[in-house]
Amino acid sequence: MTCPICRKPADPAYRPFCSRRCADVDLARWLREDYAIPVPEGDPDTPDPDPPRD
Repeated sequence: MTCPICRKPADPAYRPFCSRRCADVDLARWLREDYAIPVPEGDPDTPDPDPPRD
């Protein structure tokens, strides 16, 4: 298995990463919301973020 950040061999102590640094880089990407699942516009299963106010 290779590290998803730098492609070096993974270290069992930090699996799937090779080091603490790469694990921290990945965590920072999650916290900045760099990773996202795209949702098509107008998807009926997605609630409206700003419902109309009465």
